[in-house]
Amino acid sequence: MASLLRKIMPNVMDRLPELWESLVQTLLMIAVPGIVSFAIGIFFAVVLTVSRKGGLMENVPLWTVLDKIINFFRSVPFIILIALLIPLTRILAGTAIGIKGAIPPLIFGTAPFFSRQLENALAEVEAGSVEAALSMGESGIGIVFRVYLKESVPGIIRGVTITLISLIGLTAMAGAVGGGGLGDFAIRYGYQRYQTDITIVTVIILIVLVSLIQAAGNYLAKKTTH
Repeated sequence: MASLLRKIMPNVMDRLPELWESLVQTLLMIAVPGIVSFAIGIFFAVVLTVSRKGGLMENVPLWTVLDKIINFFRSVPFIILIALLIPLTRILAGTAIGIKGAIPPLIFGTAPFFSRQLENALAEVEAGSVEAALSMGESGIGIVFRVYLKESVPGIIRGVTITLISLIGLTAMAGAVGGGGLGDFAIRYGYQRYQTDITIVTVIILIVLVSLIQAAGNYLAKKTTH
């Protein structure tokens, strides 16, 4: 089997340890920004939902500011965002390259997108559920946790799934500018050195990652749907 694999994909077999290291780096670039972006995204989504016009805690000026900030970061292409954030990245991470240098831009690129996904999930909660909770004397914080977040779990899971899949694409782009991971591995060897087998194997690994995340998301969303 080893001899067959070496014949089919010799460059991959020569660099298996580096391929494994790149996969671990990609998983780290998904996990860390994903967790941080989820925390930021759920906070902004809740604030946007309750502060909008006619919302539970209406505050149109606050909603307008947050809405514009999110729109700004969502409108900037990720490659440009990486360059734009280099000074801040160096302050936060101490470097603008490698895994540490990729994480801050990944968070800035993912959190706004995540916020919109979660905001859409919260918007699916029926107004009648909120009104019923208010009539029973539930506090604003209680409504956020017991109505908005509880009732929108399937939508939140779908938002998490979409965001993680999008984040995989961003990690590949981060690799194009020295961010490490599978994107960097594929570009250095598959593209720059014309080692096609490395490109193909990298693409297959990314497809498997996306498929696993999508399958898990579909399963959890189905299980949590009332």
